[in-house]
Amino acid sequence: MEFKRVVVTGLGALTPLGNSVPEFWDNLRKGVSGGGPLTYFDTSKFKTRIACQLKNLDVHKFLEKKEARKLDPYSQYALIAADEAVVDSKLDLTKEDKTRIGVIWATGVGGIDSYAKAMMEYCAGDGTPRFSPFLIPLIIPDLAAGHLSIRYGFMGPNMSIVNACASSTNSIIDALTYLRLGKAEVILTGGSEFPLCIPAVGGFSSMKALSERNDDPQTASRPYDKDRDGFVIGEGAGALILEEYEHAKARGAKIYCEVIGGGMSGDAYHISAPHPEGIGVMQVLREALKDAGDLNPEEVDYINTHGTSTPLGDLAELKAIKSVFGEHAYKMSISSTKSMTGHMLGAAGAAEAIACIGAMERSFIPPTINHFTDDPEIDPKLDLTFNTAKNREVNVAISNTFGFGGHNASLIMRKLKD
Repeated sequence: MEFKRVVVTGLGALTPLGNSVPEFWDNLRKGVSGGGPLTYFDTSKFKTRIACQLKNLDVHKFLEKKEARKLDPYSQYALIAADEAVVDSKLDLTKEDKTRIGVIWATGVGGIDSYAKAMMEYCAGDGTPRFSPFLIPLIIPDLAAGHLSIRYGFMGPNMSIVNACASSTNSIIDALTYLRLGKAEVILTGGSEFPLCIPAVGGFSSMKALSERNDDPQTASRPYDKDRDGFVIGEGAGALILEEYEHAKARGAKIYCEVIGGGMSGDAYHISAPHPEGIGVMQVLREALKDAGDLNPEEVDYINTHGTSTPLGDLAELKAIKSVFGEHAYKMSISSTKSMTGHMLGAAGAAEAIACIGAMERSFIPPTINHFTDDPEIDPKLDLTFNTAKNREVNVAISNTFGFGGHNASLIMRKLKD
C-alpha cells in the first residue's frame, strides 16, 4: 500500500510567549522568557511558587461567558488555539465533506483544576453532594476533542490522546497515520493543558521535579546548565491542521511543511526517570527516521529536544542523539524551547512542533536561554544554541517529547518537496 503524503496547512498557538503563532515565533527568536510568579492560587506555603503563565489572555474575547463557565481551562485553550489554526488554514467549511475531517487532540492531565476545585468545595461543606452537572464534562480528558468536533461539525475520526508529556506529539503522529491511510482528508490535531493548580504543582513539587528558583523565575528553566534544578511548569495549547497533500494542493492551500515521519517507544524502565543511557530515546529516533522513508540522519538540520531542565533527562537525551547521529550530531543545531515556554506538559509537543515549523519558515534556530555554567557531563562540541538565536536554513527538523511512564515520541517535518 502506498501511503498518502501529509502536510501542515494551519497553525494556532497559545503559549507563555504569546497568544498567536506570529507572536510566539517572534519571542522565540528574541529569546524571551515566559517565567514569572505563579498567581492563580496562594503559593506562599509551596516550595515552588513560579510558572510560565499565559499573558494578557481574555478568554471572553473568544468564548461567551456562559460557554466558558462550562469548560475547564484546558478545553478553553483548545478552542482558542484551534480557531487560529482553522482560520489560518483557509478551509472553506461550507464546501468540505466534514465526515472526512477529524479531530485528534491531546492533554496530559485534562480537567484536573475543575476536579480539584469541586472536591475542595465538597470537603469544605457538610458532606451533602452538591456537584455541578457539568463536572464530568469539565474534567474528562476527551472532552476537548469533543468540543472541537461539535464546534466545527467535524465528523471524521475523533479521539483524545493521553500520554503524559508526549501526548500532543503522539496526537500529531496518530493524525499522520490516519491521513496516510486515507481515513480522513483533514485532521485538526494538537494539545492543550492547564496544570497551574494546587494538586498538579503540589504533586510535581513533591516529586522534586520542579525548579525552586523562586527568586528568579525568568532564569529558572535552564536546560543543559550545570545548575539546573528541575522544570518550570507551563500552560497553553498548540493546534495544527494536517491535510492530505493532494487535497491541500487542489484547494490551493498555503503549505507550511510536510510531516514525513513519527516514532514512538517505551523506556520500560521507571515511572518518572529516563533510562540513564537514553535507550528508549535512541529507539524512538531510529523509528522516526525509518518511518520517514529511511531518512538519512545527515539530512536533519535541527532537533528541538525534550530538554526539560532536569538533571537526568537532559543528559540521557543528548547521549541518545550522539549515539543515533554519530558525527553529524556536531553539525546539527539543537535547542530546548522549554527554556522559554517552560514545560507545557501535554501541550508541549504541539507547541514545539510549531516552533520547528517557525524555524523552517523563518530560517532560524530558537535558542536555549538561561545558560550560565557549562555542565562537565555535556559534550561541549554539541551546538546547543545557548542564549542567542542563530540564523540557519532548516529543511528538516525533529521534535522530541517524552513522558512519565517512559513514553517517547519523535516527529519529523521537512520543507515541502514537489
